[in-house]
Amino acid sequence: MGVLSLSFIVHNRGENLLRHPVRRKQQNSKMCLVCGLKNPYGLKTSFFELQNNELVAVFRPTEVHQSYPGRLHGGITTAILDETIGRAIMGRYEGAIWGVTVEFATKFKRPIPLNTELRVVGRITNDSGRFFEGTGELLLPGGEVAATGVGKYMKLPLEKIADFNAEEQEWRVVRSEADPSSFEL
Repeated sequence: MGVLSLSFIVHNRGENLLRHPVRRKQQNSKMCLVCGLKNPYGLKTSFFELQNNELVAVFRPTEVHQSYPGRLHGGITTAILDETIGRAIMGRYEGAIWGVTVEFATKFKRPIPLNTELRVVGRITNDSGRFFEGTGELLLPGGEVAATGVGKYMKLPLEKIADFNAEEQEWRVVRSEADPSSFEL
């Protein structure tokens, strides 16, 4: 994978969890596979920027996301890790810069269940010039790491990526009473 480091930041697990306040919630769209709220096969993921500069994704996969019965498909696992790490750059540039994946690698460590709320934590590990790199972990409900990802991304403004009409795509923050004010990681 070229210059990417395959080492990952280790988070506190188990008894030594730290509480990290949410800085803000990120936008959702209409039809994105990962964050689209009107995509009947989508994950409908919510993304939260933390004060420690990490991004947390919260989602609940269903049977339409399975590979083996009761298990999340590896491609969907990679997609949610990639999206979370790639979106982490938006917190640094207030949404003016987006990440376009150049390289990505996933390591699978444990089976990932369906119909359970899961979290992905992503962060930027190197931000220089036209590119950035990041890492992430998909966490099971007990905090165990089920999969890890590492990626390299090109920084681009949205208008250079796609013909994107924010109103048409329903790109907006959708608040919920269930939105957390902090996460234990």
